[in-house]
Amino acid sequence: SSAIVWDEYLTGPFGLIAQYSLLKEHEVEKMFTLKAGRLPPADVKNIIFFVRPKLELMDIIAENVLSEDRVRSPQRDFHILFVPRRSLLCEQRLKDQGVLGSFIHREQYSLDLIPFDGDLLSMESETAFKECYLENDQTSLYHAAKGLMTLQALYGTIPQIFGKGDCARHVANMMIRMKREFPGGQNSIFPVFDTLLLLDRNVDLLSPLATQLTYEGLIDEIYGIQNTYVKLPPEKFAPKKQGEGGKDLPTEPKKLQLNSAEELYAEIRDKNFNAVGSVLSKKAKIISAAFEERHHAKTVGEIKQFVSQLPHMQAARSSLANHTSIAELIKDITTSEDFFDNLTVEQEFMSGIDTDKINNYTEDCIAQKHPLIKILRLVCLQSVCNSGLKQKVLDHYKREILQTYGYEHILTLNNLEKAGLLKLQTSSRNNYPTIRKTLRLWMDDVNEQNPNDISYVYSGYAPLSVRLAQLLARPGWRSIEEVLKMLPGPHFEERQQIPTGLQKKRQQGENRLTLVFFLGGVTYAEIAALRFLSQMEDGGTEYIIATTKLINGTSWIKSLMEKLEPPPF
Repeated sequence: SSAIVWDEYLTGPFGLIAQYSLLKEHEVEKMFTLKAGRLPPADVKNIIFFVRPKLELMDIIAENVLSEDRVRSPQRDFHILFVPRRSLLCEQRLKDQGVLGSFIHREQYSLDLIPFDGDLLSMESETAFKECYLENDQTSLYHAAKGLMTLQALYGTIPQIFGKGDCARHVANMMIRMKREFPGGQNSIFPVFDTLLLLDRNVDLLSPLATQLTYEGLIDEIYGIQNTYVKLPPEKFAPKKQGEGGKDLPTEPKKLQLNSAEELYAEIRDKNFNAVGSVLSKKAKIISAAFEERHHAKTVGEIKQFVSQLPHMQAARSSLANHTSIAELIKDITTSEDFFDNLTVEQEFMSGIDTDKINNYTEDCIAQKHPLIKILRLVCLQSVCNSGLKQKVLDHYKREILQTYGYEHILTLNNLEKAGLLKLQTSSRNNYPTIRKTLRLWMDDVNEQNPNDISYVYSGYAPLSVRLAQLLARPGWRSIEEVLKMLPGPHFEERQQIPTGLQKKRQQGENRLTLVFFLGGVTYAEIAALRFLSQMEDGGTEYIIATTKLINGTSWIKSLMEKLEPPPF
């Protein structure tokens, strides 16, 4: 019998691959969250620690082990599993604390890519972007390469690899090297994927900064989706009872799982929010008509058929009720004046209006002390859309931010500069307009209801990263050589040899399958845009998406912020 002690950050990702019920079948009796002090009492023989290789966690584990009552019999056995890799430094730290010998097994559990949906894999490594671009630590790129090797072992070697950016180049090099070092890994599996596209997040810094306008993107922007779950304010979900004033409204946030297993969500998740209302009202009519059928059921056979459909209809009805509530919550925000003003400024920047001078709205927001992350997103967006800001403008923003929010944020501003999000315009030329025009990143007449282009996900701006994927499929990157040179990092193509018997003969009308791997994070709006390309009638390419982390502008900027504790005096 055993108890598992979880590093809290891992519970979400593991919940997607192993439910508690499954662990119970394997004699896991108790589960605890890793925290300082003593372990809670549990009548088990084995205690297994599941942790990320982080030094600060080792100290907590050491404390747990040392405070174990040595007099107690029977003795418990300790085991430790590092996710995704063992770390020498961590084992050394445990040794320094004098507890390394207490662990019978020290293993690693290589959890690289976690399935979030039918077409979506994530490594859920929140620090990957910061490590690669600020700390020059390429561990997460090694994990990405490992994850891709595992995928190739399962689904065949991917014949073509394209990439853009320094991190992409590293990952491709590591894959080629791993393949060379394990020649035995030559598998005889028919390749499922035709192409792998590796994209650095810093090739397109703009998409995560802009407010996503798809249904799923907005849920994430406003409430934050963690490992496919979202927590929502409960007021809208209280069952309405007749004659009762809202006496006991629930106080626990309502937790819902969001993925394509839910029919209605699969249909609306990638739509522009302005197109969601009409779908919901159509669905409501269909469902109430289906429930009306019961009055027409006369014979036993008809009644039986109606009853057999009931569970599905009730599920559809509760799903509709949930999404109507969520849509109302979001609409309250999207119809607010501030949301509109913020969006207007973003769209002006993205279409190239007034990107080179101090923005009035941003100044007002600083003066009214709006959330700092909102300000940073706007200022970084302006910087990216202007290939950097003039010294005068940059200094002004920095001074305003530090004077309003506190000087401890100087480190955060420094990080944003290092990452290239907030920078000085070095040459007098602003490349963004050229990139915008060549790649058609701004579309004036956008059709939100029945979109004909990926720009619907931001109501006008087509995510650069997805445009690169689209142009790679047709007509190929040769057509945009000039623009590719303006974007950071090298672009490259590698071919992997495939044994003759395994080469694909493509049938007429059969789609190509491309795996797009975002190194440094991807937003739900970009995922929606890639799904839109997969569904296009004459697209000819379907996409599977993988990433180091699912991000939005807020969580991304947060990962780059430095916490500086004010001095105690």
